[in-house]
Formats: sequence, C-alpha cells, structure tokens
Amino acid sequence: MAIQWFPGHMHKTRGAIRERMKSGIDVVIEMLDARVPASSANPLLAQLTEGRPSLKLLNKQDMADPDRTTRWLEHYRARPDTRAIAIHQGQPGLARTMAAECRAIAPTRGGLDKPLRVLICGIPNVGKSTLINTLVGKRMAATGDEPGITKIEQKILLDKGVYLFDTPGMLWPKIRVPQAGINLAASGAIGRNAFEEEVVALDVLAYLRRHYPQALKSRYQLEPDASTPDGDVLAALGKRRGAVLPGGRINLQKAAEILLYDLRQEQLGRITLETPEEFAEWTAAAEAAEAAREAEREAQRLLKKKGTRDAQVIVDEDDEEIEEEDVENNDDADDATR
Repeated sequence: MAIQWFPGHMHKTRGAIRERMKSGIDVVIEMLDARVPASSANPLLAQLTEGRPSLKLLNKQDMADPDRTTRWLEHYRARPDTRAIAIHQGQPGLARTMAAECRAIAPTRGGLDKPLRVLICGIPNVGKSTLINTLVGKRMAATGDEPGITKIEQKILLDKGVYLFDTPGMLWPKIRVPQAGINLAASGAIGRNAFEEEVVALDVLAYLRRHYPQALKSRYQLEPDASTPDGDVLAALGKRRGAVLPGGRINLQKAAEILLYDLRQEQLGRITLETPEEFAEWTAAAEAAEAAREAEREAQRLLKKKGTRDAQVIVDEDDEEIEEEDVENNDDADDATR
C-alpha cells in the first residue's frame, strides 16, 4: 500500500521555506520523531535549504528505544555540517541548549550586530508546536493530536542574538520508500483518511513480533508461535481487548485502532520502528523497484515507438504498391489506346 498525504497548505509551506531561505538563514533545525527518525526526515529540505548547516532534533526520545536513539544520533553526527541531539518535551534548559548547538555550527553569527537566524522545520504532528510553546513560555502555537494544525510562520527570540523562524509541518509530494509511509502513518504524522488502519497495524504488528515480542506479551498477554499469521495475532489482540462483534466475530478495524493507539501513547513501551541499516535497505529496495518500473516504462515507450515505425513502413509499402499498380494500369491504358 502506497501512502501519500500532501494537502494544499503544505505546498504553500514549501514556497514559504524557499522564500525564507532567500532572506537569509544560517542554520536549519529539522525536528524528527525519535521513534521513526529517517521516515520523518523530509527529503525536500536538502533542496529547499541549499546545504545550510543543520541541527537534527530527535524529539520524543522518552518514547523511543534508547539504544536505537544512540545509533541514530551517531548516524546523523557522522554527516558533514550536522549536529544531532535527542530531546523530550519539558526538558529543562532546552532553549539554551538549542542556541548553543546552533552557534557551534555557525560560529560567526550570534552577536547583536550579526544575529543568528535559524529556521525550524518538521513533519506534521512531530511535536514542533508544543516545543515552540515551551520555548517561549506561553501559548504561541496551536497544538493538538491531529497533524497539520500549524499553518502560519512565526518568528521567536530563542536566545540572545538568536532568532528562530517556525514553519508549519510539511511532508513531501511523493513518499518513495513504502515503509516510510507505513511508519509515518503508525506514528500519527499522516491524516487518517490517507491510509487503512488495518493494513498499517498488520505491518507494525509484524515488526513488533520480530523486534519487540515482549511488548506484545506484556500489553496483551500474547506470545504467538512464529508460524501464526499476523492476521490471527491481530484477531487475538482484538478478542483480548473486547473488539468483538455480534456473533463472536472480531472487529479487526477496532483491533487495528487499539494497536496503533497503544503504540502512539507508549502503552507498548519505548519502541523505535527503524534502524539506520534497515532504512538503508528499504531505500535501496525502493530505488531498485523504481528503476525497474522506469525500465518497464521505457521499454513500453520504445515498443510503442517501434510499432508506430512498423505501421508507417507498412503504409509506405502499401503506397508504393498502389503507385506501381497505377503505373501498370496507365501502361495498359496507353497500349489500349495505341
């Protein structure tokens, strides 16, 4: 299942970021979901931000697998002109920490005569609005559980000589890595109308069975055999949580909603749905699949072009035969006349 979600206001956000970059930005902060760091990284930013130094904020670290968060921080810090820190909402001294990190990668900026201009970006529902509210100490940005609430740009004094420009959450027009779409839906970053909960829940369930089986045992008292189909495990989950229809049938839609809700509310424990190595494999597979589709499309174009040429040759040959017949008919007519 290919998941895509790019409402109209996100297109406007892309234009706003492009215009803001023209006015001068020194550092770009990208806020990521520590539970799905790569899936929540917007590939458009690299194009829009023109290679500016970046700070990766892995938000919701208190909900993510700590060992995997460490691996992701190492992954991002290995990149040039990039720093990365893990954060959580309510963390004390966060504004100064962020300002210090930004100054470290843009050391020539930050004074009163040369203020440090920082742009903060992130996908919907990653927690950016809540962070902004915390930084300024009052409610300046709307927050909520539904993605895509913030729709206007804001300018905030982060620290002395450091200005932070906030932008609405934005995804990208085409999610090319299918697993990224699944993980974004599972984390709550995509509107509910853009995906089927049961499909996403089955994928998440399969991942939990491989990497976090203890979470299923602790939360639902489920310890299925490895050969048990994921659909049967989801049904067992639904039965244990009361998602039963008249006649004893299991409401799989409700069971899926329960699993995704528990995941998002940390009822399953601290879970991260991807590692750097896994995401690299998913990306390579997606690129190979796209290359195969493009090769197929090119083959179809060539076949169509060849068919057009062959048809033209047949037409030309028919025209030549008609011309020869006309010549022969004319010769016969001349003989008759003579």
